[in-house]
Amino acid sequence: MARDGTKRSYRNDLLLAGAMVAAGLAISGISAAELLTTRHQQMAQATQPLQSTPGAESKPSAPAEPATTGTRPGDVPPEPARPKPEAQKAGAEPALPPAPAEKTAAPIKDR
Repeated sequence: MARDGTKRSYRNDLLLAGAMVAAGLAISGISAAELLTTRHQQMAQATQPLQSTPGAESKPSAPAEPATTGTRPGDVPPEPARPKPEAQKAGAEPALPPAPAEKTAAPIKDR
């Protein structure tokens, strides 16, 4: 009796799987036929075409180049990451946390 039940459930599962495959193929065929028969007159475009702004002819197209020499300004001295000991005593905090201690192991012995 148990064997008949497993055969029946197996057959039902196969019928359901076959019906699902047939439905998928039918939907794919219908959509492919619709794509082939309809003529698309419009083409999708992701962005709007560029349009000039009113009065663009009278405005400059790009800003003027800044008058820089490319060198570092000399009036601002670089600041150290750690303040001087006198400044630390006065309450100045370091810009960076303290570095971790170096870890060293025993030397490798030759065999």
